[in-house]
Amino acid sequence: MDHYYEEVRSFKTSLLFLFLSAVFSTFFIKRVLTLGYRENIAFSTVLLFFSIFFGLYVLNYWTLKIIITDKKIQLNFGLIRWRSDLSNVKAVEMDDSPPVIKYGGAGVHFAYVRGMYRAFFNFLEFPRILITYQEKQGLVQGLVFTTRNPEKVIKIIKGRMENNEN
Repeated sequence: MDHYYEEVRSFKTSLLFLFLSAVFSTFFIKRVLTLGYRENIAFSTVLLFFSIFFGLYVLNYWTLKIIITDKKIQLNFGLIRWRSDLSNVKAVEMDDSPPVIKYGGAGVHFAYVRGMYRAFFNFLEFPRILITYQEKQGLVQGLVFTTRNPEKVIKIIKGRMENNEN
């Protein structure tokens, strides 16, 4: 069978984190130029930290790569990778997370939702798929990820699951 490959980028998410980085950078630079770095060094350090943090966030979470083969699904989000054997997939469906979880974070994060500890690989504005595992991967019972083609990806994963059962 062919591999499925998709790259997902989010202009809105990148713009949000570039904006946050610019805001913290501006506050840091203004503070250093007017008061100096040593005046309340803890606050200056916090401003510098968030400036760098959001800048690196944009670089690391620029593109989500989704690769589905006959046997596995792999997600690459910058330096972070996640692999799952399709033989461990119990179900695949549209994500049912509540709005505060669904829109409360972008990038890679973890949350306990509806009795299940989930890993999230997502952007803010695209649809998401939930894969539920037969056996936990570490502490994770479900994997949620963004895709521009949720119906197609669900169909591919279900088809590969059926082929692995035979």
